[in-house]
Parts: sequence; C-alpha cells; structure tokens
Amino acid sequence: MRITKYTHACVRLEHDGRVLVIDPGTWSEPTALRGADAVLVTHEHADHIDVLRLAGLGVPVYAPADADIPRLEIIGVSSGTEFTAAGFRVRAVGGRHAFVHDGRPDCANLGYVIDEAVYHPGDSLHVPEQPIETLLVPAQGSWMKTAEAISFVKAIEPRRAFPIHDAQINDRGLSSVNGWLAESTDCDYRFLAPGESL
Repeated sequence: MRITKYTHACVRLEHDGRVLVIDPGTWSEPTALRGADAVLVTHEHADHIDVLRLAGLGVPVYAPADADIPRLEIIGVSSGTEFTAAGFRVRAVGGRHAFVHDGRPDCANLGYVIDEAVYHPGDSLHVPEQPIETLLVPAQGSWMKTAEAISFVKAIEPRRAFPIHDAQINDRGLSSVNGWLAESTDCDYRFLAPGESL
C-alpha cells in the first residue's frame, strides 16, 4: 500500500490502482483527490472536509452518521461498522471529537482502521482494540498537547507512525514535536512532508 501525506490531516492510500483519500479538508491540496475512488471523512470540521470540492467529485463519501455536513450526500457510518471503500476494508472506531475545553467541540468523530493495518483517528486519541501496524498520529491541535500524542503512540504500539494534523505549527515547532515523538516512542517514527509518499 502506498501512503501519501498531504497538508494537515489529509492522507491518500493507493493499492492495485485503487485510491482512497482520508480527510481532504480545506487546507489540503486538491491533487490529493485526483483519481479518488472513495473518500473517508472523520468529522465535520473544515480542516478535515472541503464540502464544495467533494460535492463535485462524484465518488462515495463516508462520514459519521451523526455528522452535520450540509450540501453533501454522505454514506453515514457508526462506530463498529465494517465496510469496503475503494476496495479497501475499513472499520470505523471511536465516536467523539476530543474536547478542547469546557466540553467543546463535541461532534461525531470516527477513526478508520484500513485493511487491519493503517489507522487514521481524526481528532481523537481513541485506542482501537486490534493491533495497528501504521499509525497516523495527530501531532498538534487545540485539543491536545505533545505528551498526549506520545502517550497515544505508546498505547497503540504501532510498528511505525507518521504525523498528521500538523498544519498549525511553524517549522520550529514542528521540528520540536517530531523530535519528541521520535525520541519518546519505540516505533519507526518519521515525518512525511506534504506530497511525500512511502
């Protein structure tokens, strides 16, 4: 499986000519969606979904059934749901966005485990029950601190981890966060710049 990181939380997965894109928000590059067969959206915030771009795409868009996403037809899923999107096996996990403060924002947020190997949690730190080979770990957000990201990686114990949710950090801050995650976890941690694949 080829994984390509785009700006912020957007990730493109490719395998055998099939393309699945996760969280193509308003901050991510439109090229992330080129040739997409299906899209997964973790939650309704604009940094994770660009409604106008997706409305004209004409491919299935899977999102939490409880998400408030006007002007876009979605296939609603719930935590525990298993389905196939673009030929990839997907399991939805979690359920709610992490709190920022005073219980806000509280919206539906699903993480997605792809082909029992890759996990994109959206804006949550939900630890799934099954082993995870590749973790897409949120590196920064108004709803988290670096210690929580480190604890999240340690709790999941993936073979490798790559940061997502990092567009609000300048280069100096991003270097610091990546340094802490690389030094403090026992997996193969590597930063992928927008557009970089592995």
